Amino acid sequence: MGARFLQLLAVLALCCAPARSGWLPATATFYGGADGSGTMHGACGYGNLYDQGYGVNNAALSTALFNDGASCGQCYVVICDTSKTAWCKPGTWVTVSATNFCPPNWSLPSDNGGWCNPPRPHFDMSQPAWETIAVYRAGIVPVLYQRIKCWRNGGVRFTINGFNYFELVLVTNVAGSGSIASMAVKGTNTGWMQMTRNWGANWHSLAALAGQGLSFALTSTGGQYILFQDAVPAWWQFGQTFSTYQNFDY
Repeated sequence: MGARFLQLLAVLALCCAPARSGWLPATATFYGGADGSGTMHGACGYGNLYDQGYGVNNAALSTALFNDGASCGQCYVVICDTSKTAWCKPGTWVTVSATNFCPPNWSLPSDNGGWCNPPRPHFDMSQPAWETIAVYRAGIVPVLYQRIKCWRNGGVRFTINGFNYFELVLVTNVAGSGSIASMAVKGTNTGWMQMTRNWGANWHSLAALAGQGLSFALTSTGGQYILFQDAVPAWWQFGQTFSTYQNFDY
């Protein structure tokens, strides 16, 4: 309730501020069907977005916004730009999480079908999210957007995939800035080892960590550092997810 109220104040500020300070222009389309089921999985690696807490209000970002996966999990408030089109639903807004990548279509021009071609900032939103702010028949609309704080239920979660000497850790349910800038892992019998972004929200380590309890040290893209001490017990198996009680404020 509090988060929704703060986001509403931000939108009201946009409507009342002549210069629209802090808001950026982009365009938006939609995909995934009327129920948004076609937006599940995607280039961030989240899988079922309902299970992971991201829900149907999600978007695939163009190259200009996706940042090679570094933007996965970030939150944006988006409104339809009523000054440029009559297809908006005036007074409405929607908050979406970045969960997928909208790839370029080099066979089409950027102003006629190649909406996600660089350097265009573009949101390919779930249909339910998109229809919150615009009329279905429009297909594409100009929008204004702003990155905002993410609000999540519960703590950061770690899903461990991989095999043998390769640990691939999916980081989900990140609040605050919504995304991770750097990550390190420490086993019961090791020192701290820096991890590398593999793809989307997946980070990997090339170490033999099976049979050891794991701690993680994360820095958000907002600059906040959190130590997740003993986040994973020594009996972990590949494919398991472990929840924590800590999360980011920024």
